[in-house]
Amino acid sequence: MNARALVGSALVAASLLGGCALETAPAGRTSDSTRPAPAPTQKAPSASQASVDPAQVERLKRVMIPLIQVMNKPKSPSQVKVGIIDDPSINAANAGNGEFYVTTGLLQKASDDQLLAVMAHEVAHDDLGHVAKAEALGTGIGIGAVILDQIIPGAGRVAPIAGALIQRKYSRSEEYEADAHGVDLRRRGCALGADARMREKRAEHAIDERP
Repeated sequence: MNARALVGSALVAASLLGGCALETAPAGRTSDSTRPAPAPTQKAPSASQASVDPAQVERLKRVMIPLIQVMNKPKSPSQVKVGIIDDPSINAANAGNGEFYVTTGLLQKASDDQLLAVMAHEVAHDDLGHVAKAEALGTGIGIGAVILDQIIPGAGRVAPIAGALIQRKYSRSEEYEADAHGVDLRRRGCALGADARMREKRAEHAIDERP
């Protein structure tokens, strides 16, 4: 989706849910009518000269992990890979089989709540079995990829993938389905996070009350 539709959709989703605290600092969604057709040839990905702040990588992981845990077909963090594209546009995409793309523009310009709304929409496409509209990252890629239980390569800053995010459009019905399911996933993820925080507080309280 284009940047205007992306941010607007994220804000609508945020208003429907009333927000969900991520306990992070501030840093949404893809267009269905202006996505260019995929490139006819597939080139090996190359690293950009830029780098992604580790705080942004951690923010992305905090957003994604609750979403994939509450999918109708849940995935473990080790099954999910997110490719970061060095692209100033505000965009994200589902590449299928637990693989997703986000642009550096999205990470830099979206608030936590907007990022959550955008990624919930893309996770919803995957969960609903919609045919992926972005080129898959491929197995064994070591450039610009974040696996949710680790970072490749190593720790610290991540070099994003050079180039623009290229994808085709989903049907209108698929977008509506992903909108609705994305809102549901986000609500579930917020509830999961709230439950986890409550358990942590109970555990801390029990420790404090020990004689």
